[in-house]
Amino acid sequence: MSVLLQISDAHFGTEQASVVEALVALSQQQRPDVLVLSGDITQRARASEFHAARALVNRLGKPVLAIPGNHDIPLFNLGSRLLHPYARHCEAFGDELEPVHTSPELLVLCINTTRWYRHKNGEVSPAQIERVSKRLASAEPGQLRVVVVHHPVAVLRAVDVQNLLRGHAAALQLWAAAGADLVLGGHIHLPYVIALPDLARPMWAVQAGTAVSSRVRDGVPNSVNLLRWGSDAPAGRCLIERWDYTAASQAFVRTAVTDVQPARTGTPADVD
Repeated sequence: MSVLLQISDAHFGTEQASVVEALVALSQQQRPDVLVLSGDITQRARASEFHAARALVNRLGKPVLAIPGNHDIPLFNLGSRLLHPYARHCEAFGDELEPVHTSPELLVLCINTTRWYRHKNGEVSPAQIERVSKRLASAEPGQLRVVVVHHPVAVLRAVDVQNLLRGHAAALQLWAAAGADLVLGGHIHLPYVIALPDLARPMWAVQAGTAVSSRVRDGVPNSVNLLRWGSDAPAGRCLIERWDYTAASQAFVRTAVTDVQPARTGTPADVD
């Protein structure tokens, strides 16, 4: 069994206590094997915000892969932004800014798409693209191959095109050819799953909403994603579940399931 819980754009500093407690309850109920924090963990990269985020992770009690988002770099302290942009992130989550998780059923490769010289937008470098491609190419056949970034590689709305990850087109071509199945992202606080077109093999973009922050957008509630693979899903298929927070129940409730079939296991499918 392999269950991955994606938590994105928590923006600690703007978190809602009732939603945090509901997320703890969801994790206790679903018992994920690994947690992925796909950036914007804090609102303003303050020490107190990182401490609160770390406290939540400690309560969830699972291995965590955490990458920074643009909000996790100091905005107003220019000296820290230039010289030590990730100091507080590393203090809370360790020195590895691009962590990797590997198990018989999962390969999760994280990429730091933030840059100290960019206020909001992200980018992926040729070196990062190549490194991830090489690691994907060495994956075991039974592993679901997941790449994690903060900035989206595909968007649904014209207004969000400006938020696309710089370098995403080249990255997607090479990662698909190397065997990637899913690319997880956040940043725009909108949850959806998109089948990515015109690639060497099927691959999907999986976007998460804001997990616990009051900074919800367009009436979309707080949400997280659960990915199921292996013995916890139909043979050869990955179930991507969206869980939304509902104020009425003060709990996260499963609201959508996307069923995808990686190419190596047969004909791809994408059914909501």
